[in-house]
Amino acid sequence: MSNTQNDALFILIKTLTKAEKRNFQLAFNRDNTKEDVLFIQLFQALDKMKEYDEEQVLKKVPDIKKQQLSNVKAHLYKHLLTTLRLLYKTKDPLIELREQLDYARVLYNKGLYNQSLKILAKAKTSAREQEEVMLYFEIVEFEKLIESRHITRSLDNRAEELSDESRIINEQLNNVSKLSTLALRMYGMYLKLGHARDEKDSHMLKSFFETNLPGVRQGSMSFYERIYLYQAYCWYYYILQDFVMYYRYTQKWVDLFTEYPVLKDTDVDLYIKALHNLLTAHFHTMNHEKFIEVLGVMESFIIEKEESLNENTRTSAFVYLYTSKINSHFLDGTFTEGLKLVAEVEEKISEHQLTVDQHRVLVFYYKIACLYFGSGDNNNAIVYLNKIIHLRIGNLRADIQCFARILHLIAHYELENYSLVEYLIKSVYHFIAKNKDLSQVMEEILKFLRKNMYANPKALRTAFRDLKEKLEVIAKNPYERRSYLYLDIVSWLESKIEGIPVQEVIRKKFLNKVPRI
Repeated sequence: MSNTQNDALFILIKTLTKAEKRNFQLAFNRDNTKEDVLFIQLFQALDKMKEYDEEQVLKKVPDIKKQQLSNVKAHLYKHLLTTLRLLYKTKDPLIELREQLDYARVLYNKGLYNQSLKILAKAKTSAREQEEVMLYFEIVEFEKLIESRHITRSLDNRAEELSDESRIINEQLNNVSKLSTLALRMYGMYLKLGHARDEKDSHMLKSFFETNLPGVRQGSMSFYERIYLYQAYCWYYYILQDFVMYYRYTQKWVDLFTEYPVLKDTDVDLYIKALHNLLTAHFHTMNHEKFIEVLGVMESFIIEKEESLNENTRTSAFVYLYTSKINSHFLDGTFTEGLKLVAEVEEKISEHQLTVDQHRVLVFYYKIACLYFGSGDNNNAIVYLNKIIHLRIGNLRADIQCFARILHLIAHYELENYSLVEYLIKSVYHFIAKNKDLSQVMEEILKFLRKNMYANPKALRTAFRDLKEKLEVIAKNPYERRSYLYLDIVSWLESKIEGIPVQEVIRKKFLNKVPRI
């Protein structure tokens, strides 16, 4: 019996929309050969299954023998991709552009060189408009091949033109490769490290970034060269918690799409991602007014493009839009109001379960837990924190995993589950130490919980004040400030001291424009 996660055909079928399924079946019902009928039967059997079960497949489609199944599945997979390619040709300009190259190759093979060159010229214009440097390069190299092997009676300076184009594109490709690699590796560092924890992390990051940043002239750079440059800088400053500089580069990223408006249609996913990063910048700089403005732009754009979005972009749109919607409630302290989003998020996670990655699920669970904690519902906060604790994801976003355990302890403390807190403290300390992520803030919280577990109310209020004062001093250390990005512990302490809910403290700060630590 194959595993659902490993059966490529089953997963592909489960990602199909109703329109895609209908289109596939219509394509095969035109001929209705014996082989087509077999494909449709296998398709329908797999479509109705909730989990892949090879034995059930053979029972439902008895005309397929066990030794045939692997071969029939491979052919069905290929036919599905073929029909999807035809369906998406009108929605994805790149598919149509690549098809033009195929046509040019067919004409060349038939000896129709001038016709081939004519198609390549049109394709090159499209590639240039869409900033598709790789395809542009492929087209120019094909043109060079034709011109060098055959007499086409082109213009006298044709060879020089193609040579110049090839040289310029080679430079762009080299820059794109270096910059995209740098941006990817910076993102990988963030997934592993989170924000810089100390001077050592900061020095390592700066050294790596400066060593790998290629020397490029920004004035003459292409769209994607600049995109990857801005992305690399975004991750660099984000990890360093320099949110003002992070904002500047996220704004540059978004502004590029104003300069190249056609790219909003040809690379929708990248534009939505740009808006997401800009929203994250406004969130961390507490710029509520701009945050709401950009959130409106993102939501309107997603609604406008909804019908044409592919599954990959739909998943990204869900993740970015709902992350920002939740963040808006963190900004203005409306945690209880934000809880209305939880059911929608759960439904969307289920809907996109085959395409949404574990990192995004982890972040959603932590944000939902914080919504419940902020609204005073510690029981439900613990439900979502337990989901994080039980996720099998290794050291992915170890920073969030550590803070989830700290919040888990605090939520149990709020529920007066003191014996459980006492029991869990040791394992939490061990987990954080193992991940080398024990900040001063975490250490002070663990000390506080261990020492004041059973303190009387009067002594406890004094202890809360003492801890708040310590944390405010610690917050002056730039590397310790990252702790407050995950958990507004000071607002929780103020709520305990004043005897009011956490969200009321945060709401007051928002209305009175009081900066948080």
